[in-house]
Amino acid sequence: MPYSTSTKKKPSRLANQKKITAQKNLKSSSKCRAQASPNIPKIDITKAQKTVLDLLKIPGISGQEKQIAELICKKLIDAGCPKSLISFDQAHKKTPLQGNCGNLIVKLPGTRRGPRRLLMAHMDTVPVCEGTRPVVKGNIVKSGNPMTGLGADDRSGCGVVLTTALEILRQKIDHPPLTFFFAIQEEVGLWGARTVKASDLGKPKLAFNFDGGDVDKLTIGATGGERLDITIEGIPSHAGVAPEQGVSAIAVASLAIASLHQEGWHGLVQKGSKRGTSNIGVINSGAATNVVAERATIRAEARGHDPGFRNKIVRAIEKAFDKATQSVRSSTGRRGTISITKRLDYEAFRIPQTDLSVVTARKALESIGYKPYYDVSNGGLDANWMAANGIPTVTLGCGQNAIHTTNEWLDLTAYKAACHAALILATS
Repeated sequence: MPYSTSTKKKPSRLANQKKITAQKNLKSSSKCRAQASPNIPKIDITKAQKTVLDLLKIPGISGQEKQIAELICKKLIDAGCPKSLISFDQAHKKTPLQGNCGNLIVKLPGTRRGPRRLLMAHMDTVPVCEGTRPVVKGNIVKSGNPMTGLGADDRSGCGVVLTTALEILRQKIDHPPLTFFFAIQEEVGLWGARTVKASDLGKPKLAFNFDGGDVDKLTIGATGGERLDITIEGIPSHAGVAPEQGVSAIAVASLAIASLHQEGWHGLVQKGSKRGTSNIGVINSGAATNVVAERATIRAEARGHDPGFRNKIVRAIEKAFDKATQSVRSSTGRRGTISITKRLDYEAFRIPQTDLSVVTARKALESIGYKPYYDVSNGGLDANWMAANGIPTVTLGCGQNAIHTTNEWLDLTAYKAACHAALILATS
């Protein structure tokens, strides 16, 4: 999950540790507070744990989610889900990566009337998680391969959503109409959520995304992000014989980046009360030290919770590169050229705390002994595109820690609590 800022002050480290200790004392025996209440549906936490471990064992980086989807389908069918309720869309055919599988969508008709509810997670992991071997040590799961991450982002979310569906099917728990959505290619541009149609999901009225760490964190908003692909065409020449006859694409890029840094448009960008971020993340240029660089390609991004201010950051990047292109000339006055392609990755969103999904999520967490706090993410989520598609979606944590690194681990206490919360959200 991306870095984030809370809309409510987060408890201190000591307070958090005390809370965690209390929660572990309360829930580690395989029966948490939710299990003890006769009004809250029970889950088989042994099966819930096996489900997430089964998912973690299967490789499935972005664009290669088919095996994960097949396992999910098998478990659903074995639990009694009719094949007719399981479908795939063609999202993978609409993405730059393509891939071997579309979004997996499962729609259960309600056993009682009520607004349709959506529970979702993304199936893909990042490449560092390929080859993981999940190992359980006490209440923690880590990769047994020290060279790989675990892949709990977001197999733990898939485990929560799948466990919810399985428990409903196995126990025949009364529920409103439900949609379970397993998205593809979140890690490479939120493509599964970006391309899905609200009608294919049954136009849910309440929506919950499981992708994050702290169980008591309710992410109700996120920043917007835009990418820029910048190409500088310089003029090559021999760097030892006649460097003045060339125009270095590297020099143009360097001047532009230096200008952005000096004028406060790179990194953390603060202009008055406005705040956002930008980054020049990738530069490719040059063939040899004795050749004036003919070409440079740069990948950059701008983020912000205020779309208008984010657009100002984008314009500042464009102006800096344009100015640098104009200022670097050969001895004969020739200049290079520049082209910039922009792409909106995701638009910012904010869900009111009074929204029904937010209220419902808060009550579910409170019912199992947690005190939720609200958060606004500084990175993109599938929820960004769900909101853009007209489905305001709350994101809940499910125990992921140190994601996208070889130190990644899954807190099973948090994961099991998320399973309880999800079942309440689906059936209350």
